[in-house]
Formats: sequence, C-alpha cells, structure tokens
Amino acid sequence: MQFNINGQTHEVEADIRTSLLDLLRDHLNLTGSKKGCDHGQCGACTVLVNGRRINSCLALAVMHQDDAITTIEGVGEAGRPMQQAFVDHDAFQCGFCTSGQICSALGMVGEVKAGWPSLVTADLEATAVLTPEEARERMSGNICRCAAYPNIIDAVMDATGDGR
Repeated sequence: MQFNINGQTHEVEADIRTSLLDLLRDHLNLTGSKKGCDHGQCGACTVLVNGRRINSCLALAVMHQDDAITTIEGVGEAGRPMQQAFVDHDAFQCGFCTSGQICSALGMVGEVKAGWPSLVTADLEATAVLTPEEARERMSGNICRCAAYPNIIDAVMDATGDGR
C-alpha cells in the first residue's frame, strides 16, 4: 500500500485490517498519535485526513491510500502558533492527549473557516464564528485526563486570534 503522510510518500506492507493508527505507530514509527481507548472515544489518536480530523484508531489504513494524512509530526511550522499557545497556556500538562488535541484544534479551525456548523452554532446560514462555546463543542471528542480543558480552550482561542 502507498500513503501520503506528512507530505511524503510511504510504501507499506500491512494487513488490510490494519487501522490507520497502527499503521502510523507500528509500521512507520510515527508515535505522536497515541492509542488511548482504541474505541474512538478519547481523541488521543486524532490526525488530519485531507484537512479534516478523524480518529485514526477507527479508520482502516487501506481506506486512506489516496488521502493527504497529517500527524502531529507533520504539523510543523503551519501548526506552530497552536503548539506555542498550548505551551504558553500550560494546556498539555502530562502531554498524552496533546498531539490529538492539537490536531483536533487545527482541524476545528478549518471547519470553522469552511463554515461548517456544530451543535452549538446559533445560525446555520451565517458564517461560523469561533467562540469559546464553539471550541468546547468541537473539541468535546478529545479527552484530557489532567482536566486541562480551560487551558486548552484558552490556547485554541489565543492561537486563532480570538483570545479572551
């Protein structure tokens, strides 16, 4: 199988039942994405696929051969303001969930820019605005066992220029 991960092409021999998370971690040694619950409930495995965030533990790798996959290792300079905001706001505490949180936050910003509404978007016809409530709702699939949620929301709002 062939994959475009972090802007590089990778040829990988893997069982067709291999999850995208296991392909990244076990076959390519990209261990930034974490295996938390392995049920799609914690968000530690969040990566960007064609700019949209997904739980890589629930996705079969074979389904994403033609997609642009970005892991925390590939975020690099493009994600630097978000990463710095996480540091500045002490939003990563133990650090286990941080890669998934950052990838999810970057994907969320793309969703808002694209105008995709969330459950708390007040006007489905208007351009979505990133508010703390929007950020909380959109990040709700990412679990932080350290309970750094206020710091994470502050970091997201700061990095997007919508700081409080």
